[in-house]
Amino acid sequence: MRENPVQRLTRRVFPVAAAAAAVFSVSGCDYAILDPKGPIGADEKWLILFSTGLMLVVVIPVTIMALAFAWRYRASNKAAVYAPNWEHSNAIEVVVWIIPCLIIATLAYFTWVSSHKLDPYRPIASRAKTVEVQVVSMDWKWLFIYPEQKIATVNELVLPVDRPVHFRLTSQSMMNTFFVPQLGSMIYTMPGMQTQLSLLAGHPGEYFGVSANFSGEGFSDMVFTTRAVEATQFDQWVAMVRSSPKALSLSAYRDLEKPTVKVPVAYYGAIDPVVYHHALNQCADGAPCMDDMMSRAAAADTLGLGDRAFCDLVSLKGH
Repeated sequence: MRENPVQRLTRRVFPVAAAAAAVFSVSGCDYAILDPKGPIGADEKWLILFSTGLMLVVVIPVTIMALAFAWRYRASNKAAVYAPNWEHSNAIEVVVWIIPCLIIATLAYFTWVSSHKLDPYRPIASRAKTVEVQVVSMDWKWLFIYPEQKIATVNELVLPVDRPVHFRLTSQSMMNTFFVPQLGSMIYTMPGMQTQLSLLAGHPGEYFGVSANFSGEGFSDMVFTTRAVEATQFDQWVAMVRSSPKALSLSAYRDLEKPTVKVPVAYYGAIDPVVYHHALNQCADGAPCMDDMMSRAAAADTLGLGDRAFCDLVSLKGH
């Protein structure tokens, strides 16, 4: 059936308009993971782009051939060869097997290398002193403790530029994921367990931090600001936080761990050094600490005692 002018125009313009709409619809997206501000993020960006490019070696030719074959062997093309009895080609077999095998082998090699190079527990080599930060994910906020500076913050993480940062992370109630896309690796936080992460901010700036694991009604507002600042600004910030009259005691921690949503930034000018230990071992509320219970269990096992004797040992906590 012959097309009228309107149908012809629609057929030609619609694909272009759809493509343009798709481009403009994502033009406002912030591709933070592709704009790294540290060595870990830069290595992960390279790995993502390399893997994508390698897989496009197959995707692009296959897409082009699918379109080309459909066009060449269309019903109206009488010049195309019709070979209904064709069944095998050694050249095609070599291509469809060798190329994917080479791609898989290459990806496997770089996955192996990068898995060790980007191991979140691996310290970052640097002459600068490492900054220690203890992290507790809560409902629905983030607690950052600086044990060496003896300060703590809620929903604000400040890091000195060009200094490695070693995180020790746990969770107060449920699993979460600590993630600053422009700095690199995400890692899980779990109640009663500790994970570790090493990052380094190579450029001053303000970066978005988020929980990347759904954890309840306040999850969407469980975000924090990460600021990378020069050494002098970091020292000034530490002094500012120390001037806060609030102290992070066990009592203050118990108040803080109550579920809250859209929590503003808060500063604690002093900390009780046992807060993170008690948060990790699930004993901030006065319950027996997990590490103490495990040491008592090990002692009971060494002495050859049974479960009842172990329970008696646990009940003697504090005596």
